[in-house]
Amino acid sequence: MRSTLLFSLLLLTTFTSAQTFRVNLPAGLADKPLDGRLLLMLTPAEAEGEPRFQISDGPNTGQVFGMDVDGWKPGSAISLDASAVGYPLTKMDELPAGAYTVQALLHVYETFKRADGHTVKLPMDRGEGQQWNRAPGNLLSTPRRITVDKNTTVTVDFDQRIAPIEPAKDTEWIKHVQIRSKLLSDFWGRDMYVGAHVLLPAGWAEHPEVKYPLAIMHGHFPQDFGGFRTTPPDETIPCEYSERFGLDCYNRIVQQEAHDFYKAWTGPDFPRVLAIKIQHANPYYDDSYAVNSQNLGPYGDALTYELIPYIEKKFRGIGESWARFVYGGSTGGWEALAVQVLYPDEYGSCYAACPDPIDFRAYTVVDLYKDKNAYFLDSKLKRTERPGRRDSLGHVSTTLREMNQREHALGSKSRSGQQWDIWEAVYSPVGEDGYPKRIWDKMSGEIDHEVAKHWKENYDLSYIMKRDWATLGPKLAGKVNIYCGDMDNYYLNNAVYLAEEFLESTTTPYYNGEVAYGDRAEHCWNGDSTEPNAITRLRYHRMFIPKWAKTVGVLAPKGADLTSWRY
Repeated sequence: MRSTLLFSLLLLTTFTSAQTFRVNLPAGLADKPLDGRLLLMLTPAEAEGEPRFQISDGPNTGQVFGMDVDGWKPGSAISLDASAVGYPLTKMDELPAGAYTVQALLHVYETFKRADGHTVKLPMDRGEGQQWNRAPGNLLSTPRRITVDKNTTVTVDFDQRIAPIEPAKDTEWIKHVQIRSKLLSDFWGRDMYVGAHVLLPAGWAEHPEVKYPLAIMHGHFPQDFGGFRTTPPDETIPCEYSERFGLDCYNRIVQQEAHDFYKAWTGPDFPRVLAIKIQHANPYYDDSYAVNSQNLGPYGDALTYELIPYIEKKFRGIGESWARFVYGGSTGGWEALAVQVLYPDEYGSCYAACPDPIDFRAYTVVDLYKDKNAYFLDSKLKRTERPGRRDSLGHVSTTLREMNQREHALGSKSRSGQQWDIWEAVYSPVGEDGYPKRIWDKMSGEIDHEVAKHWKENYDLSYIMKRDWATLGPKLAGKVNIYCGDMDNYYLNNAVYLAEEFLESTTTPYYNGEVAYGDRAEHCWNGDSTEPNAITRLRYHRMFIPKWAKTVGVLAPKGADLTSWRY
């Protein structure tokens, strides 16, 4: 049975008046003082699963309170006080009396002395892709049942560290690379690495003379090259129902699609390319957005000028811009368009599906340049909240304010590792304290339009294309392709409409690409109208690699090798 809503507990009439939570850090769990974000999580007693996995934007979320800790000495305890930020209830004295399961977690921070002169404390990725509830080395308590009542003190003891993650191993088809980035290491003041999972084409070992195009899939942190399975689905695993898609045994469908991709990849008609998924988790998020940033450092240059050439040299890539193409969905969709726009001489085509906002006049449902408040419609007499997530019928499950409140509880100073904070970390200038300047006040939603100006000039992709079309146009013609469902869960189609309006207005040259919308399609539709989104979202490689191969002859320079890799 699914968790009952925490909000339903508000129907109780008994509230705590002076609830206190203390968390002990045993001496044996750390050998030095620790910095980080202390999180205390509670779920109704009848809820299933650990509280750390129940904190979400949806209506079935658990409760979390968070506060920063600095120099926490092993063998001591900390009490969560009035400075703790809560979600969905904002303050501890709002917590209803009753039975709960409680769990504490310390998201451990490291100290970075950056090249820009700032010293900051941030959570370094430890192989998990910046997931605070799974990060190796984070301290954790075993969940236990408690009763919250008036004037009680609840003590929670850390008793474990989250174990390290075993890195992915090479196979016949998939190889894994990781390199030290000099650019990023210089910026962060410590060794920093980027990597990738490389899927070799059929016949790669048998054709040592052939050099291959590079298919670059952008997106969130991949533990391995997922979606590729050499064996048929495991019919012995229990079926899992997908509530999102209304499909039973969706886990087996996913395995079947992965196996079908293996059969297509090794079949006689699939283009022979190197396909890669990039790993570039960083202290703010599970990936860097593949661009240079004041707060994250020169990730765009590191990926484009360090990692990609390394992969091409190691695995016999062609190594020319026409033979590199990028694709992805959501974060990956934004990245695909961003690297094509910001590095037009280095990439040959982009296919951006359901991209994160590519025009900040539609930063989901907020116009960053005109609106005064991100959370509420501008009005003198009403406080109408802006929606954050919807389904294909328009039913709203959370608001922008609630989504940002969750992040504010998980981390201060843009350190939650979540969606709105990473946009801020990537796009914003550095503040005086070394952390990203807020695009809006996390509590009130009031927009800082000076920060928005910085976003516009550096990361508003639609605006940048329009501003620089005289020089960009000749380099982008025929290379920009965008796809989005018209009922995207996060309203990402709104920005695509605005970008399309500009692209269709272009002349000398005309952009000559493709913009398409999926009817009633949610996140993350990729342009295939022949199958439901539940299936097409699993077919990015199978769709975009052949699509590129059909058009590369038009865009490739005279004399380019278009035949040796088509065996």
